[in-house]
Amino acid sequence: MAEKDLLFSLDIGTRTVVGIVGFHDGQKFIIKAFEVEEHKERAMYDGQVHDIELVAKAVERVKERLEEKTGVKLNRVSVAAAGRTLKTCKAFAEQDADPSMEVDRELISNLEIEAIQKAQKSMEEQSDEEEQSFFCVGYAVMHYFLDGGIISNLEGHKAKRIGAELLVTFLPRLVVESLYAVVARAGLEVTSLTLEPIAAMNVSISSSMRLLNLALVDIGAGTSDIALTKDGTVFAFAMASTAGDEITEKIAKVLLLDFDEAEKVKMSLKEESVRYTDIMGLNYEKSSSEILNEIDDSIKVLAEEISNKILEFNGKAPSAVLLVGGGSRIPRLTGYIAGYLKIPSERVGVRSTDIIRDVDLGSKELSWPEFITPIGIAVTSYFNRRKNFLHVTVNGINVKLLNTKALTIADSLIMMNYNPRNLIGRRGNSLSFKINGRTEIVRGEPGKPAVIYLNDHAAGLDKPIANGDVIIVEPAADGKPAAAYVRDYMAGYAEKTVYFNEDPLNIKPVITVNGFKSNRDAAIRNGDEVIIKSINTVRELLEFLNLDYYDAEISINGRKAELSDVINDGDHINYEVPERTEDDSTQEPDKKAACVNVTINGKPEVIVSNKSQCLFVDVFNSIEIDLNNIKGINAMLLNGNKANFTDVINDGDEIELYWNEK
Repeated sequence: MAEKDLLFSLDIGTRTVVGIVGFHDGQKFIIKAFEVEEHKERAMYDGQVHDIELVAKAVERVKERLEEKTGVKLNRVSVAAAGRTLKTCKAFAEQDADPSMEVDRELISNLEIEAIQKAQKSMEEQSDEEEQSFFCVGYAVMHYFLDGGIISNLEGHKAKRIGAELLVTFLPRLVVESLYAVVARAGLEVTSLTLEPIAAMNVSISSSMRLLNLALVDIGAGTSDIALTKDGTVFAFAMASTAGDEITEKIAKVLLLDFDEAEKVKMSLKEESVRYTDIMGLNYEKSSSEILNEIDDSIKVLAEEISNKILEFNGKAPSAVLLVGGGSRIPRLTGYIAGYLKIPSERVGVRSTDIIRDVDLGSKELSWPEFITPIGIAVTSYFNRRKNFLHVTVNGINVKLLNTKALTIADSLIMMNYNPRNLIGRRGNSLSFKINGRTEIVRGEPGKPAVIYLNDHAAGLDKPIANGDVIIVEPAADGKPAAAYVRDYMAGYAEKTVYFNEDPLNIKPVITVNGFKSNRDAAIRNGDEVIIKSINTVRELLEFLNLDYYDAEISINGRKAELSDVINDGDHINYEVPERTEDDSTQEPDKKAACVNVTINGKPEVIVSNKSQCLFVDVFNSIEIDLNNIKGINAMLLNGNKANFTDVINDGDEIELYWNEK
């Protein structure tokens, strides 16, 4: 067979390097050859490459032996990044919501994106300056919040504020690059990259089983990788820092053995008795149960740490726990895990390769649980051919994503650090103010959400993406802020025209905003206090005209009027001040009051005078002049001409008053 017909995969672990060569015949994956090479020295710790050169030599030895077995020169390889290198971060995000509208999937996705980006920022802040960046490979929603309370699902609810707490998983770029460096030194090119927990999951738990809440635990030498499933997907990864090496080290201390001899004893604990030689050269044979009793506390520690991590990331005990990897064969471990999780012991079990479907192992030597992950890498590489990274374009920017799951438009936006605030249009600011003591609230216009196109077709954030897709995001538009005008609240406040001393007088409602005189076209601002008052009685009219009414003689339509009498449109109102006595120090002849309707600086005003005519000087009795803010000479214009204080003013006159700084 030619190399193009074969798939070469490597599982580069803490203790060993496992290589598998096989091919797919259209029905199943057939393993043609495999090789296992132990590291000569401790070149890897907890799944992380520490000595690239030493690890590369182990890979090269596996490659050469497989080339001899197959007769094919191997140049390309599929690899997996260790799940133990994943890092997780909790993040919380919350946003204001429109209480008049239901929370939809788009708003929830936007909320989750914001939380993921917060986690990304937190990871970057925690990293050393020299450490390379992390990128998200998965997340799980721990809690949703509706107006401060926890809720299982936000969709369809109405709220003022929503929130989400996420558990976000990241892979450091350094891990991938060191893996690529090892492979390159061995003369190989990486054609496919996956994650070890995903590879193990792909061959040990079918997609239909992922509807269940399951925990898959790959117990290796350095750490124990955990993958969790529910609702048809792998939703979270975790890592326990205790694994098989801790058990080996305990055996070495108890039996006085070097590490390699202790490892052999650990792998023989399934037998009734174990023979070994200690560092003094003395030979022993001991029952496995006796050795297990001596290391029982270490087995319990391993079981407890795995159980605690499952509970931390899953939030509760899963329906079942499946163990793979070399460390899964440690006796008593399954029972202790079941005890810590408080689930039946039969729901914690070790999975060997005989449960793998559609794979021809070709050798009984591959039946042990430690070969689950290497076989998973090989099978995953077939289905993910040329899909190790997925490339898309977002608003003209090239984005590369690690293809570890069913990727969506939301994932591409997370990777390019797209601002989630640009996805949901916010309602415009509301106005809150008072009209005659009554609080009024005017809401702004609803915002328009972002419009997303996937290959020129409208799409949502959860739309799956494929290699080469073109994504266009038109940002959301915020709604216009609320606007209100005094005229919007003038219903019921009618204007009237009366004849005051036979002069027509137009009476409009009196309008004040925050205590200052205003008009019907004035815009209302947030926090304003607006007073609208109709002039309905004789007293209110005279107070409006600033006329004395205690000594006045007043009649309406020829009939003597009381101050409480109501004024109607078209009424004829006569006002006279009776003749004063000689004892009055301010004796004046009996006169009728005069009033005119004029415009002062563009605003309609009523000027009233106790004289028979209104003079320009009477204007200053009707308006306020700020004498504390003089800015020059007071300029006075009457119908565009310079005015004198004694000029007579008439209905319809236009008056201008301003400070002339020149």
